Amino acid sequence: MTAIDPAGTVAVVGAGTMGQGIAQVALTAGHPVRLYDAAPGRAEEAARAIAARLGRLVDKGRLDAAGRDAALARLRPAARLAELADSALVIEAIVEQLPAKQKLFAELESVVPDACLLATNTSSLSVTAVAGGLRLPGRFVGLHFFNPAPLLPLVEVVRGFATDAAAAERAAATVAAWGKTAVTCADTPGFIVNRVARPFYAEAFRVYEEGGADPATIDAVLRECGGFRMGPFELTDLIGQDVNNAVTRSVYEAFFHDPRFTPSLAQQRLVEAGLLGRKTGRGWFAYGEGAERPEPATAEPCEPPAEIGWHGKAPRICAPLRDMIEEAGIKVVRDRTPYEPGWYVPLPDGAMLTLTGGEAATPENGGTHIYFDLAHDYRTCTRIALAPSENASARDVEAAVGLFQALGKKVSVIADVPGLIVARTVAMLVDFAEDAAGRGVASREDIDTAMRLGVNYPRGPLEWGREIGLTCVRGILWGLAQDYPGGRYDPSLSLRRRAAVEESLL
Repeated sequence: MTAIDPAGTVAVVGAGTMGQGIAQVALTAGHPVRLYDAAPGRAEEAARAIAARLGRLVDKGRLDAAGRDAALARLRPAARLAELADSALVIEAIVEQLPAKQKLFAELESVVPDACLLATNTSSLSVTAVAGGLRLPGRFVGLHFFNPAPLLPLVEVVRGFATDAAAAERAAATVAAWGKTAVTCADTPGFIVNRVARPFYAEAFRVYEEGGADPATIDAVLRECGGFRMGPFELTDLIGQDVNNAVTRSVYEAFFHDPRFTPSLAQQRLVEAGLLGRKTGRGWFAYGEGAERPEPATAEPCEPPAEIGWHGKAPRICAPLRDMIEEAGIKVVRDRTPYEPGWYVPLPDGAMLTLTGGEAATPENGGTHIYFDLAHDYRTCTRIALAPSENASARDVEAAVGLFQALGKKVSVIADVPGLIVARTVAMLVDFAEDAAGRGVASREDIDTAMRLGVNYPRGPLEWGREIGLTCVRGILWGLAQDYPGGRYDPSLSLRRRAAVEESLL
């Protein structure tokens, strides 16, 4: 299916920040653009704002003056919907209220030709519901741009229940011709990105609510150990606590209160207090002149052990650690039975240092453990989180801290929360992505692409799951489910099936 011809008019309804961004994208792709807003004068103001942004691109050398002038000549504010009658594509970016969107598209159907594609930029409403009352719902799609639309490359092309395949294909081809990366998905709550990304926020907030660590430490561990560009606390302050909470609540309601999508009470309290993040000067952190960001909890220098034991076969994700330890000058004494189930490093007073299995370090059946967190890459990460069991000695904790410090890592010792920080977050992201793929929400390739480009993850969660090993991911989730019964951490059917296949090939 071919893209809409650049000579075809693109209309944008809604002249706010998102509408302006979409209009700018269509303009710079060569289309005539009609910009309409129900508020008098707002379309003209938006056109002036777009002109100013194009001017700044000229100043930065990213657009020549002739290109700017040609684009502005194609931009026309519209005072009435009737002026959109020659449109080949109409994209709506108005308020996120279902009745308002349904009313708008009902009016548009009587204005535009039957061949015109109709699209909503909704991020949280059902595309099927928006199109529900239309005479021709087959030509209706979701085109979910990410803000700021001119800069971010991803567009989710959403197929409503009644969307014709040809309409979705043409919409995807069009945004691809605009220089965007299009991923196609079914009309499911949150689409791809806002569905799969929920654990990134939810698990961090839950660790905080349980007293596992403070926001600055959780953010630092997810950045410096997990490889994420921003931590969830600083990111939601940037997005706006009200906005992020509203999306979480919308997805939770749409999934009929599925426990996997439960919102955070702590975040809700921030919203109720009006502490919405950067835009109000305070959220999880304070902003503005003189505000100081709290430092993450970082252990003081400790002496590393001169040698360590190496009992059992380490998970493949941890395999580089043995070489790293030896390179740091610490002798590794290998066990005579390296293939026994389980793996741990014995510490001087008897604690077992090992990768978290999802359960608490202080198990009901006794034992002394110090768990370390999952890392995106143990060689390149700069911070590690440790969670000791309550009966671990100070000497063993210091030995574990010193060991990782000898590898060049900062160490954050956190409370005994199941799954620590990165491991529980990544395991849930992998599971959500596997579940979406198994349910046919989108192709596996599109899911990973969406999460890399839409939220800047260091790798797609499905790729990440393969790297860690799905049996390991499943084990972390089983460990979490043991300490948190109720269904939130039960591995999805798709993950269990794929982990079983992986296990059979080992």
